[in-house]
Amino acid sequence: MRYPEEVIEEVRMRSDIVDVISGYVKLQKKGSNYFGLCPFHNEKSPSFSVSPGKQMYYCFGCGAGGNAITFVMEYENYTFTEALKYLADRAGITLPEQEYSKEARAREEQKKTLLAINKLAANYFYYQLKQPQGRAGYEYLRNRQLSDDTIRHFGLGFANKVSDDLYRYLKSKGYEDSILKETGLVTVEERGGRDKFWNRVMFPIMDVNNRVIGFGGRVMGDGTPKYLNSPETRLFDKSRNLFGLNYARTSREKYILICEGYMDVISMHQAGFTNAVASLGTAFTSQHGVLLKRYTDQVLLTYDSDEAGVKAALRAIPILKEAGMSVKVLDMKPYKDPDEFMKQLGPEAFRERIAQAKNSFLFEIQVLRSQYAMDDPEQKTRFYQETARRLLDFPEALERDNYIQAVSREHGIPYEDLRRLVNQLGSRLAPGSRPAQPAAKGEGERRIGERKDKEEGTRQSQRLLLTWLIENPGLFQKTEGIISADDFIEPLYHRVAEMVFESHSKGKVNPAAILNHFINDEEEYREVAMLFHASLKESLSNEEQKKAFLETVVKVKKNRLDRDSRQARDIGELQRIIKEQAALRSLNISLD
Repeated sequence: MRYPEEVIEEVRMRSDIVDVISGYVKLQKKGSNYFGLCPFHNEKSPSFSVSPGKQMYYCFGCGAGGNAITFVMEYENYTFTEALKYLADRAGITLPEQEYSKEARAREEQKKTLLAINKLAANYFYYQLKQPQGRAGYEYLRNRQLSDDTIRHFGLGFANKVSDDLYRYLKSKGYEDSILKETGLVTVEERGGRDKFWNRVMFPIMDVNNRVIGFGGRVMGDGTPKYLNSPETRLFDKSRNLFGLNYARTSREKYILICEGYMDVISMHQAGFTNAVASLGTAFTSQHGVLLKRYTDQVLLTYDSDEAGVKAALRAIPILKEAGMSVKVLDMKPYKDPDEFMKQLGPEAFRERIAQAKNSFLFEIQVLRSQYAMDDPEQKTRFYQETARRLLDFPEALERDNYIQAVSREHGIPYEDLRRLVNQLGSRLAPGSRPAQPAAKGEGERRIGERKDKEEGTRQSQRLLLTWLIENPGLFQKTEGIISADDFIEPLYHRVAEMVFESHSKGKVNPAAILNHFINDEEEYREVAMLFHASLKESLSNEEQKKAFLETVVKVKKNRLDRDSRQARDIGELQRIIKEQAALRSLNISLD
């Protein structure tokens, strides 16, 4: 078994979910709940909801949901035990000695084993680098002007040309194919195993706790792909980890430098800029932004100065701003990237460039200008108009005016002319200035019909009624003697209903505590979380909605009685069921 339930509940109760999640996600209060960008998938509009009353979170975009404990598990990639210990330490609670359930112990042991294999592989790659077979990799790193201290600090290594070298090594250490397949380091087939990485310089990827969770490999020679990363595993999620963050998060600098690649980060750290990080072979995501926000309010983009680097910067800027950070962009021309810049001009020149870093909005306007031929009056006008539109993105008048002045100075646009153009565009785009486009005829009715069809059936009606009861506790009294936990015949909903009805009888339904009971089954956990967050628009405020509620109650009750009639053991029991079925036809529930 796990920690005693009362211990888990004490940790959860003393870990206010808004306070916990605010350390990771920028939240804004809307009504009784808080909303922000979901840290578990990419999104532009906030669909991630945090309920202080329920002490739960839920994303209406991807379906992620849970309480404070499960949030830390998901975000930090912690086991239940690790998350509980983290929150207990945070709340000043001393945990007792833990006892494990069989399932929990298995998951805990698997994660420990995967971490141990990754650490072993990292040590093996590092060892190979200094051997004759690793000479090509070592010379490559030395030619890139990396010192032995830097190579050791980052644990850089080499994967041999033999395609099953690591596989045979790990097998010799006693690891079975079943666990090796989960590492992402090898592929196991009927003919045997083969390595994912071979003939590559290896870059261990560490989480913020300095644990090896994956690898990147740079091929020697002309092979493809040039850079290869570990696949997604239980330990490694490239959209939620940043290379070098384990070191950068302890830097004394108030800002973090974001680079494009491993070598840029390593070169920067070697030059003394230990606050540099890079995304792991993927575009910058909202999860990356949320992760960085935990450690800084300021970032400087040091992406490559080529067209691809400019595009990457333009994609990253709004993500970082949405996460609540101030963003600047470094100009490294005439050099391509930080690594090349550092080799040619050195750390002091780079610090000068940092001091001259351009405000991200002014950088965007600079890039915008490059897309227009300014000696053409028509294109010049279009540049002014597009600039004015972008200035409207600043809702605060004072801030907007400051940027109008800055753009005016930098691009030689008369201040009054630009301000007038911004105001003219603003009045045209004001709410109500453009007629709303009507929906296609019949489209709304068709969608409603699809939703109703989807909600038909035994499970759907039980889910709907259970959610209704959870959302509106007053309905328990209205349905007393009519509906009970036994009427929810779907096994999962029956278990939830028992806890919900019992909690209500004690005075208050506690969603976060109920959810703890389903933490060992991911599929059940998600469905139960959805029950507590399926925000129903029907407030039972009109006759049509009241009728829908009554029909749902009848459907759930009828499903239960139909099942009971099929299982009746004698004629007396069957007669009682038939009598109850007949009573359903005249059932009335007063909701006024």
